[in-house]
Amino acid sequence: MPLSDDLPRTLLDLAVPHEDINELTAAAAQFTADPALGELLEHAARALVENIGTLDVHPAPPAPPEGLGDLERWFPVCAVLAALPRTRAYHQERNIPEDIARHTLADLGRHIALHRRRHGNGGLLTPGWLGLHARGEIYQLGRLQFQRAVLGRRTSRAARAAGLDVQPGDPCLNLHIPDFLGPLTPQACADSLTRARAFFARHFPEERHQVAVCHSWLLDEQLRDHLAEDSNIVRFQGLFRIAYRSDDPADGEPVGFVFGDPDLPVADLPRRTSLQRAVTGHLLNGGHWYVGHGWFAL
Repeated sequence: MPLSDDLPRTLLDLAVPHEDINELTAAAAQFTADPALGELLEHAARALVENIGTLDVHPAPPAPPEGLGDLERWFPVCAVLAALPRTRAYHQERNIPEDIARHTLADLGRHIALHRRRHGNGGLLTPGWLGLHARGEIYQLGRLQFQRAVLGRRTSRAARAAGLDVQPGDPCLNLHIPDFLGPLTPQACADSLTRARAFFARHFPEERHQVAVCHSWLLDEQLRDHLAEDSNIVRFQGLFRIAYRSDDPADGEPVGFVFGDPDLPVADLPRRTSLQRAVTGHLLNGGHWYVGHGWFAL
């Protein structure tokens, strides 16, 4: 764990919201002052980076003991902080530019803000997500995040049918669209892809990324029935070939991402933007949203 005197400065570098810094600093001090909690935190941090650099290995972080109160919310955050020196060392081993490393790790602050938007306090909605950052799997390159991943069976089959020489388990880049980062314009996406091609060829030359993939409700082709043809989302969809669509409805995905909480009553959702009207109108008319799985050749 970074020393307490240096921790607030570290949290600022990680884009942790200002209103959470004092509480998080106090929580970190409690973890490091209690030998039992400190040992548990060290175990969690080691688990995060145990397979650093390895693809498709996602260990579940150890859960904190019950009865910790507010400390329970901060446990996964403190585990990421405790693992930070190893993560930064890995970035240095790979010669990752400092600005890319900093922007990538600042996703911690973004996800603390997402927790606050939904629950009114700091924490992590999906504690395992930051494990991707801790193990050097994901990088922020402009508007998009790119995760070093492996092709699945159905996507690789679709790519092979289109003429690519790929197999399940081959390296690929999984695109993610972070929140709080402005519009998803075609220009921003093109810039991110240009950066990604150069970045991974330089820093991970042993991995041959032939295919980019995305698994998201943003690739539900029903959105084309509700949004303008020149909307950013429809043009984002135009980058991809759809390999398949999940069978089970995922209505909570767009509700959670657009409105901040997947459990909000649909009838009460605001309809100020075209996307808000699309999401709510489709659900109120008895429709469902699904996760689309798309790919394109790099």
